[in-house]
Amino acid sequence: MKKLIALLLTLALCLTAAASLADGVAKEEIKLGVILLHDEDSTYDLNFINGVKEAQEALGLSDDQVIIKKGIPESNECYEAALDLVDEGCNLIFADSFGHESFLLQAAKEVENVDFCHATGTMAHTAGLANFHNAFASIYEGRYLAGVAAGLKLKEIQEAGNLKGEKPLIGYVGAFTYAEVMSGYTSFYLGAKSVCPDVEMKVQFTGSWYDEKEEKAAAEALIAANCDLISQHADSMGAPTACENANIPNVSYNGSTVASCPNTFIVASRINWAPYFEYIVNQKIAGEAIATDWTGTIETGSVVMTEVNEAAAAAGTVEELEKVKAELIAGTRKVFDTATEGFITVGGAPLDSYMADVDTDDAFTPDTEVVSDGYFHESEYRSAPYFNVQIDGIEQLNQMF
Repeated sequence: MKKLIALLLTLALCLTAAASLADGVAKEEIKLGVILLHDEDSTYDLNFINGVKEAQEALGLSDDQVIIKKGIPESNECYEAALDLVDEGCNLIFADSFGHESFLLQAAKEVENVDFCHATGTMAHTAGLANFHNAFASIYEGRYLAGVAAGLKLKEIQEAGNLKGEKPLIGYVGAFTYAEVMSGYTSFYLGAKSVCPDVEMKVQFTGSWYDEKEEKAAAEALIAANCDLISQHADSMGAPTACENANIPNVSYNGSTVASCPNTFIVASRINWAPYFEYIVNQKIAGEAIATDWTGTIETGSVVMTEVNEAAAAAGTVEELEKVKAELIAGTRKVFDTATEGFITVGGAPLDSYMADVDTDDAFTPDTEVVSDGYFHESEYRSAPYFNVQIDGIEQLNQMF
């Protein structure tokens, strides 16, 4: 009997929580809390800050309705920050870094009447909580477009006879050997390869999302290794500064660096988070469920490009990017194209099958076939990237997990 009573009480609590989440909230009662790993000095975190501000203006939220906590590490401090935001009246809480996820999930389990949203995470679709949500975007399409711009520049350098080596060579500064980073640099490489077929890439990892000294040193080492162009998945101005100092073309990430690097910056891709912030607030107001695992796209305005710096870019870059973008939206071009012979190979063999770790567990067990219909289905079975294939043409110079 005691077990039955306990079960009924648990069911009642769950129903109460579900009802409170589904009742809807008046706009003036919305309070959004945002947890950031760093601050404005990080291009990654600045991108989120800008997204929050843009959404706040579009939604007509007051400054009292948005609280941003900066410099929250990927530790129990995230859990404590989330509970502090609950105490401050937040009914929507968002965290921006991969390592925040387990701590945010802990808070979500304890506070059922608040929605907790997390960028780049993998746990929501298996956690089974109505108030815990993951979000990301098909940024691999933006990186592919940025790669096209890089490939055009390399082709221009090659045709002018100014390559450092025998083949066009990209240097790439990455943070960690994670699927998110591998998906990003591979899609960038494939974009470049689509217009400059003999391009190769070297990747140097720093072991940190934000370390200006290490990122600059990695870029300088890649430049010294005869790389003709540098790009990065890292959050400081280290790599762009190294490129400007050495007069090496640079494709940045998360925003334009043209003000500081007018001679070398070409273009950058970024995730525009404003549509997601608007979406979660509007869902909360309407009393409708926030998607457990949300993926923004070019069409939703979630994947965007900066303006091309035509002083550094190859001629015709703007027009080519518009053409390729239209093909990506129409579905006539796939970033991870496995149907075109020789475009993606592993050890000289075509990539015609791959079991990805979509339902992540502690052992990262592969569980889902993701190659079909002539392409690798990135971010279709889960919002966070799971492309972690080491393909031909790309050399990892070190490992950082």
